[in-house]
Amino acid sequence: MRATVIHAPHDIRVEEVPDPAVRRPTDAVVRVLKACICGSDLWAYRGEAARQAGQRIGHEFLGVVEETGSGVEGFAAGDLVVAPFVWSDGTCSYCAEGLTTSCPEGGFWGSVGSDGGQGEAVRVPYADGTLVKLPADAASDDRLLTALLALSDVLGTGHHAAVGADVTQGSTVAVVGDGAVGLCGVMAAKRLGAERIIALGRHTARTDIARRFGATDVVAERGEAALAAVRELTRGEGAHSVIEAVGTEQSMRTALDIVRDGGSIGYVGVPHGSASGVDLGVMFGRNIALRGGVAPVRTYIPELLPDVLDGTIDPSPVFDLSIGLDEVPAGYKAMDARTALKVLITP
Repeated sequence: MRATVIHAPHDIRVEEVPDPAVRRPTDAVVRVLKACICGSDLWAYRGEAARQAGQRIGHEFLGVVEETGSGVEGFAAGDLVVAPFVWSDGTCSYCAEGLTTSCPEGGFWGSVGSDGGQGEAVRVPYADGTLVKLPADAASDDRLLTALLALSDVLGTGHHAAVGADVTQGSTVAVVGDGAVGLCGVMAAKRLGAERIIALGRHTARTDIARRFGATDVVAERGEAALAAVRELTRGEGAHSVIEAVGTEQSMRTALDIVRDGGSIGYVGVPHGSASGVDLGVMFGRNIALRGGVAPVRTYIPELLPDVLDGTIDPSPVFDLSIGLDEVPAGYKAMDARTALKVLITP
């Protein structure tokens, strides 16, 4: 089959690789219908996250089950399924508590020795604990299928940030980051009942989506001007909840500066840079809570799936460029240059 591999920074290729096959009784093989490029993939693309030459890449996909191992009970060939970006066994204490990303048997697609999502097919370990079945008729609805793909990562990650930020009915929320996760954080805050949602971003195409997803205000300023703008919108107090969806030291400092005393920050931006930007003294003195991390998307999919299926929420607009598998290297270039928000791949 063909799959995307990374050889070096800025060297992404689509190559012939061995077909995936069932190795263990709990495995399934899924033929990929939709995949995408994640903002976090860019850290490897830019050389800021180490990868081995020839390693697979990509962690978001949905598709059709082609084969199952003898121990798989919940799925059969022909089932339409979505995969969260981490596989998990579904039986350990962490999985039982909903923290599937800490499963001792779990792992990330594209890690050494595993298939990546940006290919024609994927071997799925622990299929019963990992995959989620989708309605079969969704396969014929391209818009719905694209919206469902967001369940594999960005929608659940945005939701995780909103939960970590303690978004409640009637609250004021600020969102730092105008990428796909930040925009899904806006959607999640709206879904959880936020009354005012302030999106920080300078790119009109992205802030237009933020408004479509529920943002009531947009702050395009940066630095001190941005802090002043948020304070002005919140009677000088700051937001009850802040979603941090970037992962840089500056974005975390911004989140701390615009959160209200007694408020909460939900952080899901993959940390990168020399420091975190977190000042425990400031957090202590202002009673600020900080929660987040790697989103246990598998836990959130059953909660979010019905709202996607009935159209209550539609994350599909975050995909603004559609390509075939052979065009994946160009897709990385487009996202790296910020000429694309999130690239949809149809193998």
